[in-house]
This record gives sequence, C-alpha cells and structure tokens, in this order.
Amino acid sequence: MKRIYKFALCISLAFTLFGSVSAMAKGKFVTIDGKNLVQPNGKKLFIVGTNLGNWLNPEGYMFGFKKTNSYWMINNAICQMVGPDAADEFWRKFKDNYVTRHDIEYLASIGANTIRVPFNYKLFTDEDYMGLNANQDGFARVDSLVNWCRDNHLYMILDMHDAPGGQTGDNIDDSYGYPWLFESEKSQSLFCEIWRKIADRYKDESVILGYELLNEPIAPYFDNMKDINTKLEPLYKRAVKSIREVDNNHIVLLGGAQWNGNFDVFTDWKFDDKIMYTCHRYGGGTDTKAIQNIVSFRDKTGLPMYMGETGHNTDEWQASFCKMLRENNIGYTFWPYKKPENSCINAVQLPAEWDSIVVKFAESQRVIYKDIRDARPNQEKAKDVLNQYLEKIKCENCIPQIGYIKSIGLKASQK
Repeated sequence: MKRIYKFALCISLAFTLFGSVSAMAKGKFVTIDGKNLVQPNGKKLFIVGTNLGNWLNPEGYMFGFKKTNSYWMINNAICQMVGPDAADEFWRKFKDNYVTRHDIEYLASIGANTIRVPFNYKLFTDEDYMGLNANQDGFARVDSLVNWCRDNHLYMILDMHDAPGGQTGDNIDDSYGYPWLFESEKSQSLFCEIWRKIADRYKDESVILGYELLNEPIAPYFDNMKDINTKLEPLYKRAVKSIREVDNNHIVLLGGAQWNGNFDVFTDWKFDDKIMYTCHRYGGGTDTKAIQNIVSFRDKTGLPMYMGETGHNTDEWQASFCKMLRENNIGYTFWPYKKPENSCINAVQLPAEWDSIVVKFAESQRVIYKDIRDARPNQEKAKDVLNQYLEKIKCENCIPQIGYIKSIGLKASQK
C-alpha cells in the first residue's frame, strides 16, 4: 500500500510540473503552434524525458565493449562465444527484460513526460535480427510500449536509429562504415515503405507524439559529405509523402546532418504542416552561445526544436545545460535511460565475471577461425554470465542514479 501511495503521489507531482497528458484520447494528438507543442487539452507540452537506447538497437559501449561496437559485431561475438542458438535465446530474453512495464512506471513516477524509442528497421522486416530471422516482433514490442505509456501518461517518439543501408556510416546505425542509404534506391524504397507501415498501424494512436525519420544522418568523416548532405532533405520529403498517404495526424521530426547538428542542409523548412526539428549536443558550453546555430535555425523556421539526445556529462553540467534549454524553450530527452554503472537514470550492475569472460572474448582478436577457437571461454561459465546479465538488466535490479536524475529536472525516487 505504501508503494502504491508513493507512486500515485509521484504521478500527481509529475502532472503539476509538466502538465497533464491525460487527454490522450483516440483521435486527439499533440499539435504544433509556432515554436510550441500543444497537447490535446490545450496545454503546452515541454518535452522532458529519456531515450530507451540499447533496447531495440544494441550498442557495444552499453555492454562495456570498445571495439565490438554495433549490433552485428556484438551478435557475431556472442554467436562465436556460445553458438547461434544460445545467441538467439539471449537476444529474445534481452528484449523481454531490458524494458518492461515496470521501467515505464518508474519513469512516470520521476516525472518524465516523453520517451524516445530508438529502433532498428529490421524489427519491421523478415531479416535476421535479435533472435528472430522471420516474422520480426517490432510491432508487438511497440504495441506493448504504447499500452504501458498510455497507462502511465507518457508520450512516445519513434526514432529509426538504424535505417536500411545505414544513414550515418558509423557504429550507431549498425551499418558497414558508410551511409549507403543515400546511394541505394532499394534501401530508400524500403525506408519509406517501413515508415508507411508504421504510420498506417499507429495513425490513430495519440500516445505517439511523432515519427523521427532518421537518427544522426551522415557522419562528418567522408570526403563527399557535402554531396551526401544534398540528398537528405529530398529523402525526408519522400518519406513524409509516404507517411501522409496513410497518416495525417502525427508530427514528423527531422534531424540535421552531422550528428543532428547541421541544419544548413534544409532549404524548404515547412514543406509539411506537421513537421518539427530535432538536434543533439554532447559536451561544450552550457550557455545559449553553445547552441546558437540551433536556436537561430529554430527562430528562422518558427517551428519547434527538440534536443533528442544529450548527456554523458557531470551532474553540474547537465543541470546547467537543462536550465539553458528551458530558457530557450527546447525540450529534451537525455541519453540513455539505462546502461552499465552510471551516466544514466537506471544503472545496470554487470556480473562479477562479465569483463573477464564476455568483454575479454568480444575484444579479443577474432580474425581467423583459430583466433575464435583460442579465445572461446568455458561454455558453462560464459552462458551463466550471460544469464546473470539478463537478470541484472531488469528494472528492479538496476540502481537509480539520484544525482543524475535531479540534474536533468526529474524527481529523485527509489523504485
């Protein structure tokens, strides 16, 4: 009873701080009014929340890896370490345990009003991904999350973090080292087709705030970067056209090139009546000058701007940065919700032998088959450590980072 009362009190406080989102009725959606987002009940929505990173798009550093830093590399390592069947079982349990209803209830209790949901496009195809090689479970995962968020009055932003062919050309998009999306008609068609399928399924779902088409497109490492940049806005327009064939209700979020930081690539700012822009920034100063290009672009377009990712810094820096964002009317979701040990809302405590068995193997030289055989650990121990990890990632076994939570404008609360 005490826990239920505490949870109810936290929810009440969250409504007071961020405005009630209880008007999430079917057919009523968050809308755009100039530089502001407006809820169905007429109240302004200032986004405050987090990213469910790693859940549906695993990243190596979230497992303590340095060289094994994208999903396909992680999956190869686990397959080589314990076999493909065990790897498939690991990923299915990982998806079940990493984000549950309990996690969403906890985020609501500390005052979050929005979560960004990074996902790999393969979740909506029949490609081999995270334990399945046909009949992927992307819609089932999102359906569950929609229900949990509706029950806890949270909005969702669906973020295609990994696009067909790769939109970034670095580890974050699970690609092969180049943004092949912009060179491939096949990949672009699939990209638009997936967004159309997603929009068709959720066209009447008001819990979903909007669709973020691409995460951090076009890394700055390529000699032809400027040429690739010119292809971004046309692809966005093509995808929005596909979405609008089935869904005229939801906002579409557009990120700039080069880590969601370069907005000079946009020329037709208002080609749709329900678009807004999203930026990312890690490090640097915490005054307005540090993001002046972002503020200036927002003011020029007269449309909402939202900081989709920031974080991985000291509590003092984060508190100062959030203050500046609030002063500039730029909502935010910090990265990430959950990871090993710190710099997140809910810290995962890795098993005692994780580094000596799993990390050691993943980071070892595995160029030829002899390398794999020589590096492979004891099977019983390796599987045991992986199973321990799958328990450690559950919400009830993670440790809230109180200083971090306070620094990003949420309320410190134990689970």
